[in-house]
Amino acid sequence: MSITHVSQPSAMVAVDGASGRPREIRAHGERLAVTALDAIRDETAAYPPQTGPRRVFLVRSHERRYRLVNLLRDGSWTVEEISIAEGSFSRAA
Repeated sequence: MSITHVSQPSAMVAVDGASGRPREIRAHGERLAVTALDAIRDETAAYPPQTGPRRVFLVRSHERRYRLVNLLRDGSWTVEEISIAEGSFSRAA
């Protein structure tokens, strides 16, 4: 399996006010609605002191997957597009 990470440091994430879950990614003049939430990793109880507490969301938007990391100490977000190359899985005979 081949995974490609494309970081978008200038991206912003809009969240739902009630739940805190991401609902929109804003990058390069585009607004991408989050269509599915695949996983949440909550690292508020155990985290490295250098980075502080964070939450990691794996989301989908328009047939693309993203890894959104919210650093809770300063409220900043990191957005990475995750592309999985098709045909990269081996088939058993």
